[in-house]
Amino acid sequence: MGNDADNIRVDTAANRVFVGYGSGALAVIDPAARRKIADIPLRAHPESFQLARSSGRVFVNLPQMREVTVVDRAAGKQIAAWPMNSGGNFPMALDEETQGLLVVFRTPPGLGVFSMSQGAEVASVEVCGDADDIFVDAKRHRVYVSCGEGFLDVFDAQSDAYRRVAHMPTASGARTSLFVPELDRLFLAVPATLGQPAEIWVFRAAR
Repeated sequence: MGNDADNIRVDTAANRVFVGYGSGALAVIDPAARRKIADIPLRAHPESFQLARSSGRVFVNLPQMREVTVVDRAAGKQIAAWPMNSGGNFPMALDEETQGLLVVFRTPPGLGVFSMSQGAEVASVEVCGDADDIFVDAKRHRVYVSCGEGFLDVFDAQSDAYRRVAHMPTASGARTSLFVPELDRLFLAVPATLGQPAEIWVFRAAR
């Protein structure tokens, strides 16, 4: 794989695995053959990236370049680069129902929503600091953002306003999370502190 492997995504329809790594690449892996079959070059190290089900596109956060790169999966190459006005674009999620690309920025802290087709900004709202993960709850039309600042933010995504409906205190450094729709739970990794072991906190939506 090379160094600094980061995010991983599985394309179940094509039976391919994508891994972001190094100074700028997406590796394409054939899991049946257990080998890398291609590299898709990028202009910088990729952070979060997402595979769009509704198209053959991959959306990739390149925080060093302050941009979102758009990749054609079939062609195996970049087809667009959308500049971002803010920096630290690490977390990313897709809302397939509304065709929204959700990107969270760290400098300054904010949530940007963009059109998956053209990259035009649809909404921009304040969010907790040092964000690392974002998830879309399609069942409730909500968005969850976990931040190392020590908060979990919840947004109502039923309109383009993306109104924040909860700003829940968690723990300092607790930025890594996973929302599992099948279990209807959000799991938050809370790091160890002096006298306190590491924990996994489990959240369930009130309704």
